[in-house]
Amino acid sequence: MKALPPGDAEPLSVDRHSRGMATRRAVLGDAHVDRASAQATSFDQPFQTLITESAWGTVWSSDRWTKRERSNVTIALLAALGQYEEMAMHVRATANTGSSEDDIREALMHVAIYAGVPAANHGFKIAKQVLANRNASSPLKEQTT
Repeated sequence: MKALPPGDAEPLSVDRHSRGMATRRAVLGDAHVDRASAQATSFDQPFQTLITESAWGTVWSSDRWTKRERSNVTIALLAALGQYEEMAMHVRATANTGSSEDDIREALMHVAIYAGVPAANHGFKIAKQVLANRNASSPLKEQTT
């Protein structure tokens, strides 16, 4: 079989679920993934498998973009679509992806221009809440106060 360039589709024999679960855990954290897995039922388990294999095992596991780049694009897309609960989860995940508060701000500035000020305005509101909560509970923050 011909070697594929990095990031191109891989043969079906590759275990996308295992790779996806590892990436999902690296980005969202074990606690989040464990909660989502524990809440899965026979009704939504096929959906959990789908997102683990496709979103995490294929898209997020590709080496074409860094986790930081994917994080920024994901935050912008979710804000533009008004998916603020999911956006909040991805803002929390920036602790694991390397995206900075500056990156989040720039992503939301793009939302304002390309998807509208109301979407960006609410995105900023959500991001500020998430970042304030994260900064308030940071062990480094606690040690300095």
